[in-house]
Amino acid sequence: MVLSWGLFYSLHSALAASKLKRILKAKWPSAYKWYRLFYAVLSTLLFMGIIIQALVMPVKEVFFPSKFGQYAGYMIATGGVMIFLKSIKEISMKSFLGLRPNEQFEEEPKLVTTGMYTQVRHPLYLGMLFIFIGFFLVSGTVGALIHLICLLVYLPLGIYFEEKNLIAQFGESYLEYQKEVPAFFPKIHKKRA
Repeated sequence: MVLSWGLFYSLHSALAASKLKRILKAKWPSAYKWYRLFYAVLSTLLFMGIIIQALVMPVKEVFFPSKFGQYAGYMIATGGVMIFLKSIKEISMKSFLGLRPNEQFEEEPKLVTTGMYTQVRHPLYLGMLFIFIGFFLVSGTVGALIHLICLLVYLPLGIYFEEKNLIAQFGESYLEYQKEVPAFFPKIHKKRA
């Protein structure tokens, strides 16, 4: 399962790289318009493979969750789903999934800085982290722990590469946004008297 997550996260970062996109756009413009759809389908298939692998893996407990631990796990996972869904609302899902190819490349992507993106730069990752933590607290299994550890190992790398792509794509706009909004954990604002 660790190798499966390693493959999934490696392909996620490699296929999202700006350099690869520029090469494909220059060499195969007619195929490039379907790049996002290919990326979404491949990611979905790999993720489904991991889910199937997790379902057939023998269940071994790391700990037996208490009622309180399970309740907390459900609450954390629900919070993660809410963060994830609110984050997706700010993005054009048709473009994100590649269902709306841009034939002439006229439409430039816009930097999203509204909604959840006013609090953290990577709310989708934050939502995923909460979902994986919640899943581990509810199940207490080795499989859930592997999922969580693989995500924790990948997050700094994924954020690093995604930030490089975003700086290359949006330049000064993204650098300003970077200064104002934290990458992962929202700032706790103190009210002044």
